[in-house]
Amino acid sequence: MELGNVQQHPSQAFGLGPGGKQRSSSLEAPIMLLLGHQSAVYCMKFNPAGTVIASGSHDKDIFLWYVHGDSKNYMVKKMAEHSSFVNSCCPSRKYPPLVVSGLDDGTAKLWDLRLRGAIQTLPDKYQITAVSFSEAADKVFIGGLDNEVKWRDLRKNEVTETLKGHQDMITGMQLSHDGSYLLTNAMDNELKIWDLRPYAPENRNIKTLTGHQHNFEKTLLKCSWSPDNRKVTAGSADRMVYIWDTTSRRILYKLPGHNGSVNETAFHPTEPIIGSCGSDKQIYLGEL
Repeated sequence: MELGNVQQHPSQAFGLGPGGKQRSSSLEAPIMLLLGHQSAVYCMKFNPAGTVIASGSHDKDIFLWYVHGDSKNYMVKKMAEHSSFVNSCCPSRKYPPLVVSGLDDGTAKLWDLRLRGAIQTLPDKYQITAVSFSEAADKVFIGGLDNEVKWRDLRKNEVTETLKGHQDMITGMQLSHDGSYLLTNAMDNELKIWDLRPYAPENRNIKTLTGHQHNFEKTLLKCSWSPDNRKVTAGSADRMVYIWDTTSRRILYKLPGHNGSVNETAFHPTEPIIGSCGSDKQIYLGEL
């Protein structure tokens, strides 16, 4: 069932960009605007193959969008087993098929997609606003209102390390694609890269990136890595999409288009495409 519509950048033929320049992706047009949500869009992710986008919104709907062609969308059946707001969720990268979710009631829940119901509840003192698995899915990283990232061992069921450095609430996090680094975003207007390797220095915060903005809306702005780990991206309250070079820490792109806070940005897994979603109810796909 088609629920929304897509707008393409005018007068851009597939295969060639402005001035006849060769296109860099297989998108139908260099810039695609996906419309269908009836309220602010808070999250969006590409599937591993890069063929589908999942988006979640304040309108309580989850849409799946086809990346290629005319990007039609359809609704996903919702699961209602949480007793509080779900601020973040993350799937495991390896078998078994696990998902961890971070809740407003100060708990994280561990789910096995082969079973019904949560298999483990991880309590915390404060609201949990960001979660991520380790590469082996034997640990969970939890961020929240206390400005810290807790490194929780699932086998021991205890916090084994705490990453300190942010000065305000954690709003988003993602593990690098090689599993060696953790990227975090916080309301102190900083992105931090943490070295997770066993013999890392005592201060695991090896890089800090700035430029994007959080504001009075207190939206949980997310962040993500490029497939080669050479770039990171984050949304911003100033309506821009930010992309940094991880080596130089320089801002490579500051992309306009949204009419509200940009809540999540994500790199396509195989092509030079950036996706973004915002409080303006819109989702953009654009070539880099």
